[in-house]
Amino acid sequence: MSDIIYLSKKGYEDLKNELNKLKTIDRPHIINQIAEARDKGDLSENAEYDAAKEAQGLLEARISKLEIDLSNSRIIDESKLDDSKVSLLSKVTIKNIANNTEMTYAIVSESEADFAAKKISASSPIGKGLMGKVVNDVVDISVPNGIIKFKILNISI
Repeated sequence: MSDIIYLSKKGYEDLKNELNKLKTIDRPHIINQIAEARDKGDLSENAEYDAAKEAQGLLEARISKLEIDLSNSRIIDESKLDDSKVSLLSKVTIKNIANNTEMTYAIVSESEADFAAKKISASSPIGKGLMGKVVNDVVDISVPNGIIKFKILNISI
């Protein structure tokens, strides 16, 4: 599982900051919760203890994933990107041919994807369909409810 993850400098810093917060703030907090729950006695019927242990498991899994992702990360030099075609870190304005709706998305790695912030993963159906395309290309993208035609209106970095 040593797939290289390409990130923007900001995306890399965000992952580092999240990992630091999980290790320095969240981990000690959960350890304290476990200790407090343990002090309350019988662990076999202690829901607080069970919940804290489960939270600890989830936290440690997230820490492990972030450590692996960061060790496999490479920061993309945005100054060397080509804005003539869609690539990682491109900002792409597309138009849905069926309803004339225009949308602008940044194409990012999975770990940076945030649909609310209009950042879509290059491995998502729309991201995959747009990669390598140029302005004025019309692409058919297969999504869960069928095929959507998009026209690429603009590409920038």
